[in-house]
Amino acid sequence: MTHKFAVALLAAVACIAVPAAQQPPPPASAIPQPAPLQQPPVTFQVEVNYVEVDAFVTDAQGRVVTDLTAGDFEVLEDGRPQKVASFSLVDIPIQRAERALFSTQPIEADVQTNANVEGRIYLIVLDDLHTDLTRAPRVKAAARRFIEQSFGVNDVAAVVYTGGRASDSQEFTNNRRLLLASIDKFTGRKFRSATVQQLENVQVDPAGQLVAGPDMDRDERAFRARSVMSTVKKLADFMAGVRGRRKAVLLIGEGVDYDIYEAVGQLGSTASSVIQDTHDAIAAATRGNVSLYTIDPRGLATGTEDLIAVAGTLEAQGVGTTSIANEQRRAQDSLRVLAANTGGFASVNRNDMDSAFDRIVAENSSYYMLSYYAPNARRDGRFRKLEVRVNRPGLRVRSRSGYYEARGRAPAPATQSATASTPAVSAALASPLPMAGLPIKVFAAPFKGVAPNSSLAIAIELDASKLDFVESNGTHNETIDVAITAIEAGGKIYPGERHAVTLTLKPDTYQRARDRGLRVLSQHSVPPGRYQLRVAAGNKAGTSIGTVLYDLIVPDFYRLPLSMAGVALTSSGAAQMTTIKAKDPLADFLPAPATAVREFSRGEALAIFTEFYENQSGGAAHQLEFRAELRAEGGQIVKQAAEERSSTEVQGRTGGYGFAPRFALDDVEPGLYVLHVQGQSHIGDRPTVSRDIQLRIK
Repeated sequence: MTHKFAVALLAAVACIAVPAAQQPPPPASAIPQPAPLQQPPVTFQVEVNYVEVDAFVTDAQGRVVTDLTAGDFEVLEDGRPQKVASFSLVDIPIQRAERALFSTQPIEADVQTNANVEGRIYLIVLDDLHTDLTRAPRVKAAARRFIEQSFGVNDVAAVVYTGGRASDSQEFTNNRRLLLASIDKFTGRKFRSATVQQLENVQVDPAGQLVAGPDMDRDERAFRARSVMSTVKKLADFMAGVRGRRKAVLLIGEGVDYDIYEAVGQLGSTASSVIQDTHDAIAAATRGNVSLYTIDPRGLATGTEDLIAVAGTLEAQGVGTTSIANEQRRAQDSLRVLAANTGGFASVNRNDMDSAFDRIVAENSSYYMLSYYAPNARRDGRFRKLEVRVNRPGLRVRSRSGYYEARGRAPAPATQSATASTPAVSAALASPLPMAGLPIKVFAAPFKGVAPNSSLAIAIELDASKLDFVESNGTHNETIDVAITAIEAGGKIYPGERHAVTLTLKPDTYQRARDRGLRVLSQHSVPPGRYQLRVAAGNKAGTSIGTVLYDLIVPDFYRLPLSMAGVALTSSGAAQMTTIKAKDPLADFLPAPATAVREFSRGEALAIFTEFYENQSGGAAHQLEFRAELRAEGGQIVKQAAEERSSTEVQGRTGGYGFAPRFALDDVEPGLYVLHVQGQSHIGDRPTVSRDIQLRIK
């Protein structure tokens, strides 16, 4: 049985080159003091001798302390003070999504941006291999509350299953709906207790006495234990490249279901392997500054609850209440060991998981990030003790106790093909997290393509003021690189377009680009499925780089009875943005390029385009109704347009009905609005499809 790693994000990164050459942090000849609440940027780097350590500081009353300076700290490795290369305070608020008053839930944005992405980073690992089926609802309820109550729009999280169920996992996103959908798929798959197995398989010895039977799942328990530790190690190795943030792994499960202390007889070598895998997982987490928070969903329990299913126990043989209690203790010890050695904490023997989640949020919201270059470059796997001190009396510092050096030969730098993106853009495209060095907005909409694929219309809008234009001979010059890739939920990668654009702008065009932005239109073709679209852009010098993660579902337009494409918008104002039409699949349907802007001015004309597709084979002629409504915050309709179309238009072929309403905004009051676009077929059970888009009029 081969263990398949569950996270599609790792499969994606494994297939994308990550160059080792990165911009290192500035040396600390004079460490600058950051302004209050100034956050360090999130980067994705692979420097092996650059050590980050975060420190959570509280006073005697347990209140978080956020007014310390670099001079208040001392970092020691193996007892020797280190020269701090960078210092910053990370103090992250929980941002809530804006929503219209009539909407019970925030409307999911159809435009994604890398603005306000410098939030908390959570990796939720659901240990389905070591959670009992009966306690799965408890895990789902707690994880859902965490996302619904403690997750801000500036946070990102991923969901991983230890059982290798890649299709049920979720890559890093700030989309609550997708995270909750992944959590809702959780099902406990833990084996029955070894004690219960022995009692159910009771045997009679030659003397006629009852003796405990074998644990039929013993070998598989060892495999699962190693599998979980291997998963933790891979996750930690992957997260090690993320710099500038505390990285929290929430491991929710009942602990390793295996007796690692049984180091004699047939189990000896297997137990040693489990112990080594546990060590390797901890070592990877300490190297990557990854904190493991382990949460046992059983709450207050003794383990004896599982004995209800058996007729009796064999206490004299040590098989019964004592052995099952020992099983729980050993499993919880595995959770404690993982947490204690990585700077997190273990929540065991507690009925209130919410308080554990509150503490996790607190520790990942306000802390200090310090870094230094390790004084050694050996790769012998030695443990290096870390200590973070503050010189202000009465304060308590929580940080990891140390890290293990890497072992073995360092990996060779990735090679760069002649046709690939620039190294900096390639590295950004590989990052599992959005990067904000170059502000970017992305709009993507699926339309029916060449069967069975869909065609994604993509609008990428860059803040040109962050680029490094050089003036020469009366023009402003810069070279930018834009790269797109789509990662399917199962991990399959669909490389997209790469656009290398040389900009030579006259003064008036240059000023307009700085003021209004720079737009690149593109296209990608993918089959139906659930995807994360990654868009990276930057200048050739690598001084201004940004990425956006865009989650989208591509419907099967060729099979659904009635389906709807994405809704593209443009306006008279959007037409003024400097646009590079690398590929514009909507050029024939909109009066101006599709835009990622969702804030429009009074006096503009708003143009909308979408398509509806119908697959009613053999159906009688019938009508279809398409409608667009602009709804004010209170729910009242301020603009509307409707069309009735006949199925005879397509003459028996499948799809598509274009719908292109126009709204003049000159008489629309400033405020928050929702554009509701709907299609209905007047046949059979009258199927209906619709989309809502939140926008603002100023």
